[in-house]
Amino acid sequence: MIIQPKIRSNICITAHPLGCAKEVERQINYVKNKGPFIGPKRVLVVGASTGYGLASRIVAAFGSAAATLGISYEKEGSPKGPGTAGWYNTLAFDHFAAKEGLVSHSINADAFSNDTKQQAAHWIKQNLGQIDLMVYSLASPARTDPKTGVLYRSALKPRGDDFTAKSVDPFTGVFAENTITAASIEEEEATVKVMGGEDWELWVEALEEHGLLAEGFMTVAYSYIGPEVTQAIYRNGTIGKAKEHLESTAHKLTERLEGVKGRALVSVNKALVTRASAVIPVVSLYVSVLYKVMKAKGNHETCIEQMDRLFRTKLYQGGPIPVDEQGLVRVDDWEMDASIQAEIRSIWDKLGSETVQQYADLEGFKLEFLQMHGFEVPGVDYNAEVNPETLNLD
Repeated sequence: MIIQPKIRSNICITAHPLGCAKEVERQINYVKNKGPFIGPKRVLVVGASTGYGLASRIVAAFGSAAATLGISYEKEGSPKGPGTAGWYNTLAFDHFAAKEGLVSHSINADAFSNDTKQQAAHWIKQNLGQIDLMVYSLASPARTDPKTGVLYRSALKPRGDDFTAKSVDPFTGVFAENTITAASIEEEEATVKVMGGEDWELWVEALEEHGLLAEGFMTVAYSYIGPEVTQAIYRNGTIGKAKEHLESTAHKLTERLEGVKGRALVSVNKALVTRASAVIPVVSLYVSVLYKVMKAKGNHETCIEQMDRLFRTKLYQGGPIPVDEQGLVRVDDWEMDASIQAEIRSIWDKLGSETVQQYADLEGFKLEFLQMHGFEVPGVDYNAEVNPETLNLD
């Protein structure tokens, strides 16, 4: 079949297998071109199919020759239609890892379930013995609590009061002011259950019970803080409350890991184009302006550049891991640099229907979003027939 992008309500419901494979290969080549580094050798990535999780797996494998186990929950391609981008990304990772002689295994299952944790533990025990690093990078809208069977759905909303802010549709360029209603207490609590640190802790607990944590084991989860203009919807909103829970869980886990001289960390990363940022008012506008400013400064990073810098210059640089006063690893440092944020603040008041194209990188946002789904990737013929069940590399 011929697969073209289909975007509905700023959500792309198709993915191109060859385009996804080429994008994964591009990220791999970036890491290989940076050269090898001394890092982890046995790695579990929970949430390994897209974004920061996929990039982390690529950096560990192709930068440090690590054996990796990836957990993700994606829809397979079938004769009826394409699978998700994450499905093709995972196939591509395993394909390229095999070509390099790297050990890799991927489990396509609900990472929140006890069964998946046990399946992962069994594979690690049989094939790796123990692990040095676990990356926790889940981005799911819902979670079933394995202890109670209750299904929780996250809500990306402000807390306390409704929030009105400037926004732009990155696909149409339509500029407007949008209002988001405040979350209920139940929505706040549900978001913490889905996006907080509870499941992260359950993963560490499951691995510990099987004796799978190597001496010096490290686990890292990802968070975001952001600037003042996104605070109401992000850091002070429901997702911010969940991230605060994630960060407090890191301290709890570090105490738990004392027996193996281990450590749990949260890395605060840069704002990027994601499936979520394409639909959250104010965030898509901020990201578009940020991209424009950082590209002009020459220090813009995507997922793979961010994770490569995190591993090489923070987590595995050969000395004490640099953290801030809250114990957080900061790779949002370039984004939050005073000069970058001052320029964004000076632009913010000028934004309107007539000026948004001038000050925001809407084309860059749209291109990165499409490439996340395997579209607009150089060297791919999108008018050619492809098999949705394979990568179409040969």
